[in-house]
Amino acid sequence: METYYPDSEEAMIALGEQIAGRLPSRCVVFLTGNLGAGKTTLSKGIAAGMGVATPEEVSSPTFTLIHEYGEPTRLYHIDLYRLDEPRQLMTLGLDEIFDRDAVVLLEWPEKFARWLPKPDVEIRIEREDGRRRVTLSHTMSLI
Repeated sequence: METYYPDSEEAMIALGEQIAGRLPSRCVVFLTGNLGAGKTTLSKGIAAGMGVATPEEVSSPTFTLIHEYGEPTRLYHIDLYRLDEPRQLMTLGLDEIFDRDAVVLLEWPEKFARWLPKPDVEIRIEREDGRRRVTLSHTMSLI
């Protein structure tokens, strides 16, 4: 397990870029944390670090549910916050996405953990003593 304390939006994006450089081309990443914790900000850095989008091009998929980056798609950014029932999850075509050679970032995976594959990497973002703490744990060897 690794712990980081990014102290700004820029530091959070830089941390995402650093993490991206260590991810294999195919993996599932769970992003957990309260609303406004910084999950999308970290995703901006991961997309930039993978070279599939600039931080400015990455936005929260809260309303669209899934954003795709890269040509061909190499990064899926998925937000499950607005879903309430497992049947809604089943309509997203996630099985096909998980079978692709891509990094899949999942925000709010805890809502449907029993219907999702086990993550290769879990990133938890929390507030601790007024500062942001990012904890990275993984079941695979990162580069």
